[in-house]
Amino acid sequence: MNNSPSLSTLLPAFLLLLLLTVVATGMGSSFLPPERVIAALAGQGARMDEVIVWKLRLPRVVLAILVGAALALAGALLQRVVRNPMASPSVLGITDGAAMGVMLFLWLFSDQANALTVSIHWQPTAAMTGAAVFAGLVMVLTSIDRGGSSPLKLILYGIALAALAKAAVTLLIIVGPVHRASHALTWLTGSVGAAHWQDVAVVGAGLALGLPVLIANSLPLRQLALDPQSAVLTGLPLVRTRFALLGGAVFLTAIAVAHVGAIGFVGLVAPHVARVFHGQFRSGYLLATAVTGSLLVLGADTLARVIAPPLELPAGALTALVGAPLFLYLLIKGRQYHA
Repeated sequence: MNNSPSLSTLLPAFLLLLLLTVVATGMGSSFLPPERVIAALAGQGARMDEVIVWKLRLPRVVLAILVGAALALAGALLQRVVRNPMASPSVLGITDGAAMGVMLFLWLFSDQANALTVSIHWQPTAAMTGAAVFAGLVMVLTSIDRGGSSPLKLILYGIALAALAKAAVTLLIIVGPVHRASHALTWLTGSVGAAHWQDVAVVGAGLALGLPVLIANSLPLRQLALDPQSAVLTGLPLVRTRFALLGGAVFLTAIAVAHVGAIGFVGLVAPHVARVFHGQFRSGYLLATAVTGSLLVLGADTLARVIAPPLELPAGALTALVGAPLFLYLLIKGRQYHA
């Protein structure tokens, strides 16, 4: 295993993310060329350019970057915990469970004036509760299956519960008042179009809280690549480590879904791309995964704004177009990826 840092893969990824950030910030009803975007970011642009960049567009761009990183890291953790390359927050029902938690929160606590009787700041907690419940259900159903547990059964239970969550969200839209419908549709596909700096701060804080867990478990993550018996022989507290990393994946998924909706398949695609271009056993693998996730969500959101103007497609629809074929390929082949 090569443990040396790979600047040859990380540096180009960072440069591409920086370039896409400038381009995405310039996209909108009035196009800003890169030089004007850079001048506005540096505080040396025209007053109107600075307002457009800092007030209107940059929150959306930064939120897409943070959410992409959170979902990608959640996918990488899940794939290592369950030792299945098809695992991801969307496939295991965690994303839809988080969306259902948000919908229940809105259904229970919003009044006819569309104002919340309970602070909107509890929305991430609702998402986290829904994500944790569905993640727990998938694990319980798999463990009590009389036919024995297997990676494929884990995926199948996740798909079934994800469908259940989607159905519940649809019913909540139908039985709820009309003013909730447009808000609820966000959670079905996922979009960063309504981003504010407050959302950026919350998601950024969530990533910052999860960072110590990722750093502390960098070695256990590599040990989990071994079979359970070998991992235990290396001194790994297997059950405790799995619960900690599963909890981290649920937290990262919930904090993302609570602010942008159920953007799917990022957690499936990003770890695989990072393995191909970086390698899963090289230092910086999680960083490469996070950057890849950021590129996926930001790229999808940028395309969503330019494909059919003046309409804006939901970014989640585009990530699904990329992720669903990959998921089908992995399901058919049923093989592990190795660095």
